[in-house]
Amino acid sequence: MSQTILITGATGNISSGIIDQLKDSQHRLLALVRNPSKAKALESAGVELRVGDLEKPWTLGAAFEGADTAWILTPPGPRAPEQASNALWAARSAGVKRVVRMSAIGAAHDAPTINSRLHALSDAELIGSGIPYTIVKPHFFMQNLLMAAASIAQQGVMYLPLADSRMGLIDSRDISEFAARVLSEAGHEGKIYTLTGPASVTMHQVAAAIGDATGKPVRYEPVPLEAAWQSMVQAGIDEWTVNLTCDYFAAYSTNWGDLVTSDFQSVVGHAPRSIAEFAKDFAGAFGKQ
Repeated sequence: MSQTILITGATGNISSGIIDQLKDSQHRLLALVRNPSKAKALESAGVELRVGDLEKPWTLGAAFEGADTAWILTPPGPRAPEQASNALWAARSAGVKRVVRMSAIGAAHDAPTINSRLHALSDAELIGSGIPYTIVKPHFFMQNLLMAAASIAQQGVMYLPLADSRMGLIDSRDISEFAARVLSEAGHEGKIYTLTGPASVTMHQVAAAIGDATGKPVRYEPVPLEAAWQSMVQAGIDEWTVNLTCDYFAAYSTNWGDLVTSDFQSVVGHAPRSIAEFAKDFAGAFGKQ
């Protein structure tokens, strides 16, 4: 059964991946964008653009009009709960029948990371809204490893403040595929899914996989959290984002992320990408000639 699906965050990696998955389907796609001049590729692909800003609720009424299902994704930041609330109110006002929301791994009021606590607020608001919902909680993106691409390519070393922890990392392309499936079919109402990769791996295993993909030795060298903090500040990253990132590094260093679920495979029907597959696909970024 065809439906009209509104995608927020439409020019970002996850949401644009969802659009790629659904653009040739029977469903009508609406892409919420702040600046339509930056979304020409979506328009060329036949996606209808809706202009609105999640921080300006007065811009959202017309944007959500006519949507049956809404995908709500907010970027990490101190105003994320406000943005999610504005989107949810616009969905309710427009008569949207179902909301699928991207939350985060371990989102809870007592989580050790500020991002997870903020997501818990938005999850609770959605659950209490009375609108049929699905919540998707993805693990640490494999693509985040690209922050170490330069040192891997130049020195053969991956520097990260993750101690000797294990993590069930997931490829962001799998998140898009999963979300597209949930958005486009029934039966996921009231469900909360935690998405991980197929295995919980150490950073030493990650480095070995990248080494296999690039054809040269790569090793993992854990660094102190304080050093990572200073490096990000010196790189010009704002302090709020630095704190958010270091929250995660500190939590993951204690094996907070050592978990694997079957949610992806049970819904999509095949296994998520492994770290070896990710490394092979992105070998060029890690220095393969």
